[in-house]
Amino acid sequence: MNADKPWFIYLLRCADNSLYAGVTTDISRRLLEHNTCNVKGAKYTRVRRPVTLAYAEPANTRQQACQREYQIRKLSKTKKEQLVNSYIKTQL
Repeated sequence: MNADKPWFIYLLRCADNSLYAGVTTDISRRLLEHNTCNVKGAKYTRVRRPVTLAYAEPANTRQQACQREYQIRKLSKTKKEQLVNSYIKTQL
């Protein structure tokens, strides 16, 4: 992966309404992998397809992205939904 590319922390909305957190440098590619690939897509999302992007935020480095992903994963479902709702409002 190119070191110049920014990293992103993302939340996916799964078909069962659960949220999945991950990090990537290419959200479009990663979303496609989660929805179509049985090797590169996460095991969690494979049985919960289709998934859609619910939230994304940039990070400067992979380390920062992974630290933020860890923080988000520890949040309650309610707090994660608040993140998603605030993200949706900024996209309108």
